[in-house]
Amino acid sequence: MNDELISSEQVAEPLRQFAAAREGFEEEYPFNSHWARIDGQTLHYVDEGAGPVLLMVHGNPTWSFAWRRLVKSLSPDYRVIAVDHLGCGFSDKPQGSHYTLQQHVDRLTKLVTLLDVQQVTLFAHDWGGAIGMGTASHLADRFSRFVLMNTAAFRSTRIPLRIAVCRVPWLGTLGMQGMNLFSLAALSMATEKGLSNSVRRGLVAPYNNWHNRIAVREFVHDIPLRPSHRSYGELKRIEDSLEQFQDHPMLLPWGMKDWCFSPTFLDEFRQRFPNAERHPIAEAGHYIFEDAHDELLATAKAFLESTA
Repeated sequence: MNDELISSEQVAEPLRQFAAAREGFEEEYPFNSHWARIDGQTLHYVDEGAGPVLLMVHGNPTWSFAWRRLVKSLSPDYRVIAVDHLGCGFSDKPQGSHYTLQQHVDRLTKLVTLLDVQQVTLFAHDWGGAIGMGTASHLADRFSRFVLMNTAAFRSTRIPLRIAVCRVPWLGTLGMQGMNLFSLAALSMATEKGLSNSVRRGLVAPYNNWHNRIAVREFVHDIPLRPSHRSYGELKRIEDSLEQFQDHPMLLPWGMKDWCFSPTFLDEFRQRFPNAERHPIAEAGHYIFEDAHDELLATAKAFLESTA
């Protein structure tokens, strides 16, 4: 099965129409859709601008929409690529066993290889940290800088109670996949300053039915807390690979009111990357790109310019 970049005409009509129907958030997300077929599945991504490459990798329950303001602001000077993981955003949402950490890493690795990009700066949030750094570990010669925010790429036994509850069999599935409670709760729990109606619509738009919420559920169940977990070994591999990037420029913007990826995770990054530039933002929560966009943008621009 060949992996390839494909045109919109090669995308199944229902998926193409789904990506085009942006009712209520058209102005927030005005980007052209780009597509790749990897392992027989269609992945969606945004590819805007020209210049040095910025690869933006989201977490759960977001999608490339989370990066929209950075895409708009940085694409005049950079080539900004923002991906939708399988099961997320406008990518395919197959049912079944497609959603382990290793599978997400393998797909992103193949996409980066297909795009043949070099000197990549990784922007990552939430699950994007593990997936993005896992990809960088496979393609170390292609990655030059890192901007990691409210994320992790190493093992931890910390899990907030409100997420642990979602892992309870049947109850969690009913709440996350049946009632969309995980995505809806994030609209208030992940931000300190609130969201406009158009942003709220955009964030949850791809997760509009049971079928389309499979990755939201699977990401929660893929958190590896013990060695017997299906993704524990892959996360350990990623953790063990981090040392090779110690001398790479790294920026760590952090929403300090994040109850999920709390400042404890920032401290862990600080220990692993003592030369990293840290930028804590006191009044921002997990969705740092919503709560503190202007400060995040200014900090990212300064970092990119100073490390060019």
